Amino acid sequence: MKQAYVGVAILFLVGLLTSGMFLLLSHLASAYRPTKVKAMPYESGINPLGDTRERYSVKFYIVAMLFIVFDIETIFFIPWAVIFRDLGLFGLIEMFIFIFVLGVGLAYAWKKGALEWD
Repeated sequence: MKQAYVGVAILFLVGLLTSGMFLLLSHLASAYRPTKVKAMPYESGINPLGDTRERYSVKFYIVAMLFIVFDIETIFFIPWAVIFRDLGLFGLIEMFIFIFVLGVGLAYAWKKGALEWD
């Protein structure tokens, strides 16, 4: 029973050793010269604007939640695609129903204005 996990353990150790080696090499090869400019917060190459405690619109969170919901639901396509041939016509009809439900949810969110970015 334990021999089944030997390969996984070896792979885990090789991964740890490789990542540790790269971290050590990057630390040894880099030159650390702190300056005031390097210590500033970085926002996509632009100097930071405003306060860090700025309030965000609720629409931002709604779009983020919709993205997560639809992203997680589309993950169900992967196992379906793996066993697509075994499911036959029944599996195809089930997936069309699933896509229809997703489409109805997207249409509802769109109609309610959840995707509008003002």
